[in-house]
Amino acid sequence: MRRVTPDRSWPLHDEAEIRRLEQAAAAALPPHTLMQRAGLAVARLALAIAPHARTVWIACGPGNNGGDGFEAALHLKQWGKDPIVTWLGEESSAPADALASLQRARAAGVRFAAQAPAQWELAIDALLGIGSKRAPEGAMLAQVEAMNASSAPVLGVDLPSGLDADTGHAHAAVRASHTLALVALKPGLFTAKGRDAAGEVWFDDLQVTGDADSSLAILSPPPEMRPRPHASHKGSYGDVAVIGGAPGMAGAALLAARAALHHGAGRVFLGFLDPAAPVLAPDQPDLMVRAWDSVELAPMAVACGCGGGDAVRRALPRALAARALVLDADALNAVAADPQLQALVAARGRRGAPTVLTPHPLEAARLLGTDAGSVQRDRLEAARELARRFAGVVVLKGSGSVIAAPQGRVRINPTGNARLAIAGTGDVLAGWIAARLAAGEDALEAASAAVYLHGLAADRWPADQPLTASALASK
Repeated sequence: MRRVTPDRSWPLHDEAEIRRLEQAAAAALPPHTLMQRAGLAVARLALAIAPHARTVWIACGPGNNGGDGFEAALHLKQWGKDPIVTWLGEESSAPADALASLQRARAAGVRFAAQAPAQWELAIDALLGIGSKRAPEGAMLAQVEAMNASSAPVLGVDLPSGLDADTGHAHAAVRASHTLALVALKPGLFTAKGRDAAGEVWFDDLQVTGDADSSLAILSPPPEMRPRPHASHKGSYGDVAVIGGAPGMAGAALLAARAALHHGAGRVFLGFLDPAAPVLAPDQPDLMVRAWDSVELAPMAVACGCGGGDAVRRALPRALAARALVLDADALNAVAADPQLQALVAARGRRGAPTVLTPHPLEAARLLGTDAGSVQRDRLEAARELARRFAGVVVLKGSGSVIAAPQGRVRINPTGNARLAIAGTGDVLAGWIAARLAAGEDALEAASAAVYLHGLAADRWPADQPLTASALASK
C-alpha cells in the first residue's frame, strides 16, 4: 500500500480496463481472494488513519464494494475495534463474493444495524464501487449526507461513492478524508470534483499487475531539472514574444511576459495591442516592448491572447506563423468564433509546428460548440477532442488540469490548489509554457512541466503570504 504523491508518474486506468484486470486476476486465484485482500487493505489503512478510534461505522452497499466493507469489519472486530455495519443490500440478490464476506463478518461477531450509530470516530464508505453511474438516493443518500456532515474522518473504499471513476464527475458524492484505490488508480480521483471528494489518495494493487501501456492517462511526473551548461548564452534559450494587452488589459500581457522572462527565456518581446500602451515596462526594463506588428515572429515562441480582447483577431494571422505558439484566453475565443482561424490552427499542428491551447472550461466549451457543464462532465474526453480537432497539445485548466496530445496521450496534473483561482495566473502559465517552447522542448513536455511547476509553486506558497499573479510570475 502506498500514498499517491506527486513525485512520480502513476498510470490511471478506466473502468473497462480495471474490470479486465480484475477478471483476469480472479480467474487465476482461488475464489474470493481479491475481496479478502481488499478488505484487509481497507482495515489496515483504517487503523492507520484513526488508530485510537473505537466505534467504526461501515456503510455497505448492495454490491461487491459492500463486500470489501464486510471484510474490513471482520478484521477490525478481530483487532479489538467495534465496527458497526449498515447494509443496503439483500441476501437474495447479493453477489457471491459479497455474500461470502457477509457470512464471514457475521461469524466473527460483527454488529449489524439498520441505522448509523449515533457517534463514530471513523466511517468507511463502502456503498458504491466503480460500476455505479447513478446518484445516491433514498437511504443511501441519507448515509452519504451523514458522513459529509460529520467532522470524523471518512475512508472511501476504491473511490468515494457518487464519484465517476473515469471522469471525476460527482453525483452527490461522499467527501472522504482518505480514499484507498484498489487494483488500479482511477482518473476520476484526480480531476473535476475528484480531488475534493477523494481527500488523500492511497493505492493498493492487491497483487494484481496492470499494464502501464493500457492506461487511459497518467498523473504527470515532476519535470526533469537540467542544469544549464556554462558555455551557453541568451540565444541558447530562445526568444518569446507575447502578443496581447488590448486597451484596459495591459496587465495580462505584462504578466505573461514577466513570467516567460523569469522562467528562463533568453529574450522576451512584449507587443501590446493597445496603441497607447507604454514603450517601456518601468518595473521590468529587461522586457523589450515593441509594436506588436513590428516583431518578426516566425523564429519565436509566441504567447498570444493574454488580455487580447477583440483586438487579438487582427494579430492572430501573424502569430499563427510563429515557430511555436501558445494560444490563451481571448485568442481562443477568437478562434472559436472563426472557422477559418480554426482551420489555420489545425493546419499548424498537421505540419508539425508546436502549438499549445490553454482553455479554461468555458473557453473549451466555445471551441467545442457546447457548454461548460458538458466539458466538466468528462474533462478527459473534452481535452482529447480538442487535441484531435486542432492537432495540438491542449491544457484544459481547472482542478486536476488535463494535458492532452493529438496522438491520444493524456496526463492529469497532480499539483496546485484553489489559491490559483485568481485573475492573472493563467497569463503566468502561458508565459511559462512559451519559455519552455522557446528553449526547444516538445510541446507536450513543455505544457506538462509548466502546469506541474505552476501548481507546485502554489502548493509551496507560504501560508501567511497572499498569492498574487504578479508574485507568481517572478518565481
